[in-house]
Amino acid sequence: MSLQRQNKSLQPQAKSRLHNLGFPRIGARRELKFAQEAFWKGEKSESELLQTASELRAQNWKRQAGLDLIPVGDFSLYDQVLDLSFTLGNLPARVQGLQGSELDQYFRVARGRSANDSGCNCVHAGEMTKWFDTNYHYIVPEFSAETRFSLNPSRLLAQIEEAQARGHNAKPVLIGPVTYLLLGKSKDATDPLSLLAQLLPVYAELLGLLAENGIEWVQIDEPTLVTELAPQWQEAFRTAYGALTNTGVKLLLTTYFGQLKENLALACSLPVDGLHLDAVNARDEVEPVIEQLSTDKVLSLGVVNGRNIWKTDLSALLDWLEPVAAKLGSRLWIAPSCSLLHVPVDLASEQKLDAEIRSWLAFAQQKLDEIWVIHSALNNGRASVAAELAENLAALNSRRTSPRVHNPKVQNAVAAIDPGLGKRKSAYPQRAALQRQTLNLPLYPTTTIGSFPQTQEIRQARLAFRKGELDAGDYTVRMQQEIKFAVKQQEALGLDVLVHGEAERNDMVEYFGEQLDGYAFSQFGWVQSYGSRCVKPPILFGDISRPKAMTVEWIKYAQSLTDKKMKGMLTGPVTILNWSFVRDDQPRSHSCYQLALAIREEVQDLERAGIDIIQIDEAALREGLPLRRSQWAEYLDWAVESFRISANGVSDSTQIHTHMCYSEFNDIIEAIAHMDADVITIETSRSDMELLDVFDEFHYPNEIGPGVYDIHSPNIPSVEQMVKLMRLAAQRIPAEHLWVNPDCGLKTRQWSEVIPALQNMVDAARVLREDRAAAA
Repeated sequence: MSLQRQNKSLQPQAKSRLHNLGFPRIGARRELKFAQEAFWKGEKSESELLQTASELRAQNWKRQAGLDLIPVGDFSLYDQVLDLSFTLGNLPARVQGLQGSELDQYFRVARGRSANDSGCNCVHAGEMTKWFDTNYHYIVPEFSAETRFSLNPSRLLAQIEEAQARGHNAKPVLIGPVTYLLLGKSKDATDPLSLLAQLLPVYAELLGLLAENGIEWVQIDEPTLVTELAPQWQEAFRTAYGALTNTGVKLLLTTYFGQLKENLALACSLPVDGLHLDAVNARDEVEPVIEQLSTDKVLSLGVVNGRNIWKTDLSALLDWLEPVAAKLGSRLWIAPSCSLLHVPVDLASEQKLDAEIRSWLAFAQQKLDEIWVIHSALNNGRASVAAELAENLAALNSRRTSPRVHNPKVQNAVAAIDPGLGKRKSAYPQRAALQRQTLNLPLYPTTTIGSFPQTQEIRQARLAFRKGELDAGDYTVRMQQEIKFAVKQQEALGLDVLVHGEAERNDMVEYFGEQLDGYAFSQFGWVQSYGSRCVKPPILFGDISRPKAMTVEWIKYAQSLTDKKMKGMLTGPVTILNWSFVRDDQPRSHSCYQLALAIREEVQDLERAGIDIIQIDEAALREGLPLRRSQWAEYLDWAVESFRISANGVSDSTQIHTHMCYSEFNDIIEAIAHMDADVITIETSRSDMELLDVFDEFHYPNEIGPGVYDIHSPNIPSVEQMVKLMRLAAQRIPAEHLWVNPDCGLKTRQWSEVIPALQNMVDAARVLREDRAAAA
């Protein structure tokens, strides 16, 4: 059953309404990614890129054609927050006045360069960070005393015209003004809230234009309402929505990802026409909202999880929802909990996935089918969808009783965890002294974060191996050739600590999941992380164990090629957890401890193989933080302990690194310090070392590598730029504790970019050492 092929006799009888908050824009086969990258390479024209985008929008709207209201404006060529910045005329001064089209300016902010720009360091790309507690990255709006807003509605109006021409009832999607200001950063002392007064008339003008274009409802997203807001920001909501009444459209105020809590009364009181509540995360708040929401407002309930891929228990949901529907009648709207941006497009593509596990899943298309079943059952009775409900129940029972899900041996190992597993033998000062003696590294040691370019040859070899066209022996030889090339390049560049380059790894999480029991894998389950970067999260369906070593032979081979120190590369348990589709039948902490025990075994095997430096990436540690600070401690307790369990079964002379990228971590610096990694590498180049401001107040005891090379941009940083950044770092952190490295892994870059950038980085370290020698 699909939304497009529904039986018309089961159409709702003008009772509750059915809508969606957003749909994946990358395409079922990542068509947007390939069109973007072809445009950036000069292989596609701007008109060809825009044509692909138009075709994808049409496909998405067709998939949603059974809805009463279809989201429009949720599609983006890079990022929806960046889209809004352009709609509001809020462009950084550094891109204003440059040659090229508006699309060129757009990509310059997004990635530092557009299609026709030269290889020079053209523009500093906008800062990028995580969208609330998801793995989606947005481009941070920039504010200053010079910020002025002016409406540029062409993108949104064009998409509305497209949708209306195809006969769809369009519901434009906008990020609300308060959330937009809260998401941004000031480049000077300007308080973003001080910009609200000049921002609101632009929003009002836009809403008026939408009314003129035949729009009845506008979805205005304010997810910051599920966070802890200072009183002045709560008041900003009253000011904003007081100013946005009487614009000619109806506003559906949309919240998601959490509970309203102390903001519940505020949300219910705002002068809007409807409120969307995430009823997956905030089901307990539905009754209080019904009590406080005036009877002239609709209540949209997100009843299907928009962020995970498990089937919804439709019968149990109806048991709860039917009394709610009886109270609300036509005031009830049904939707997923949030935009479906965070899940893959269509399970129907997954013909190779294990049939039993496949029966337990629902991707974006199937989630629309689920809300249609709920909608039909509420409006026409459960008998109208009896077959669908029976199929759903059978799948749920299969999962609940499957022996593949539970492993008593793994559960017993977790139960036996004691605090000693998370402790090193000695404190950091003693370890550091021993490591300096045994590793013998120079001041400002240089390294990379782990991966090197995934070339076309690597991808073709991997594909041939998966198809059975290349046997295991030949595949190993091909990957060893790539590893050898990466090692020789690093030696030629003069890097101090080398990596093997991860040629054999398709993804930093999927690679490990494929070798762990308890994981399953999709073929086309891609989800957008940022821009053209898509990830395919593995599916954690059962208890986790490690049947055999996962990385040891590759690292041993790489170490055999060089006398320099080789760094073993692993993904940490918290990141594997947060970047997977995680089972929902046990606490996340329990799954994380299982992963920690598996990674601990790998760490110990690497040490036994003679690897003295081991990096355990925890790029997603902060991402998993609850949105409310009051709930952080519980998460950080088990997340940090999971890392420590994985890392601390080694001798003092083994140096443990970890890496975090594109996360605002200043407010959890004490927890990061408690991880007790010998070295931590972080992103700082896009933020101009602003992330190091925390070290003005907090004495970080261990070593740190602040990234000086923005790998998400094709620009090649100069020696002078890197030296400048490191000198800023040295104002806060002792030089003896500083490493020099890129922001993140280099798999998405080209060797033609990587080699000169790393050569500049090595040269920058040399300048820094000379500075230190001259000052001595």
